[in-house]
Amino acid sequence: MNTERADAHFAAWMRDNLDRAARHFDLRISGQPVFGWRLRSISARAVGNHGPRWLRVVSQEPQWAQGDSWTGTLDADQIADVSKPRVLDVHEWDDGRRQRAEVMTLMAGQVCSPTDDLRSPPALSDQWWSDLARNLDTLARTSTDRINSDQDAVTARIRERFGSAVDTTVEEWETVHGDLHWSNLVHPHFGLLDWELWGRGPAGTDAATLFCYSLLVPAAADKVRSVFADALDSPTGRIAQLTVIARLLRRIGDGDYPDLAEPLVRHAHSLAP
Repeated sequence: MNTERADAHFAAWMRDNLDRAARHFDLRISGQPVFGWRLRSISARAVGNHGPRWLRVVSQEPQWAQGDSWTGTLDADQIADVSKPRVLDVHEWDDGRRQRAEVMTLMAGQVCSPTDDLRSPPALSDQWWSDLARNLDTLARTSTDRINSDQDAVTARIRERFGSAVDTTVEEWETVHGDLHWSNLVHPHFGLLDWELWGRGPAGTDAATLFCYSLLVPAAADKVRSVFADALDSPTGRIAQLTVIARLLRRIGDGDYPDLAEPLVRHAHSLAP
């Protein structure tokens, strides 16, 4: 079976999983399903006796269906004063792979971009940008034992891509979302989706991630830099940017975001010795 046919077969199977989850939670799918990275997850608006909801099913090989990323969305319910969905119920089952269904509160509005990397200037209010900064500050001060990235991971990622000349010592740590790209952000009222990866990481990781995903729209990249200048220009912020660039360049090597390669490499040269 070629890749295209295999993907179509797997996508149909994931739609069946979504339908199964909807029946379990006594919900009816009311929106067009949206697939996550590499078809690993499927999500859609749903409606039930208590109103509109968001239903998500993630599928994983059994050996990977564990740890922080597997429970991250539910674990994020402990975060206070951040505009995000809340998990209401969870259901898991085995069907060759491990399936995890999560029914969540539905955030009003729409995502800022249909793609992770921004392709056109977003129409966002000053209040939205203020809310983004305030929410990330609140998240940064949230206590957790979850780990997004530790010193060993940061060092390995940077040295693999940029060599050993870079000082990778992280001096400041904070709690980060860990995947702050444009299709995880909601407008016109601010909201932040997809909490699988949150945990402790280098300070400035979220600002660095959003900045890197904005490079194809210079005006948006400039806005991110102006809002988060203190975080990005700090020693740890520069390390965070190199870490994010290294991660994205690996993704590009696997076929994702090809247009970002040149601006990411150019930006890395401005940061690394």
